[in-house]
Amino acid sequence: MKKVYSADNLVASGNIKNLLESCNIDCIIKNMNLGGAIGEIPPIECWPEVWIINDDDFVEATNIINSTTQVNQQTAALWKCQCGEILEGQFSACWHCGAERTS
Repeated sequence: MKKVYSADNLVASGNIKNLLESCNIDCIIKNMNLGGAIGEIPPIECWPEVWIINDDDFVEATNIINSTTQVNQQTAALWKCQCGEILEGQFSACWHCGAERTS
């Protein structure tokens, strides 16, 4: 088994687990119930982790995770509307003028 992902919340780890399973990669989530131990042990040690069962799936799993998280990082970038308004990356249209994001 190899760890392929870790996040500060169970939702993100669960999403990655579901994504990998949809690609026929068997995996599990470890540390699901360690949130109560924060303070006794370092917080990062309590984060939920996604582990693949078969080590041969490591490269494919890593590629899937990287392609998914890169898309999220790209959409998180600020963008400037044609009207001049600066918007956060998660918005696909301008709140001020209603124009759709072009890039």
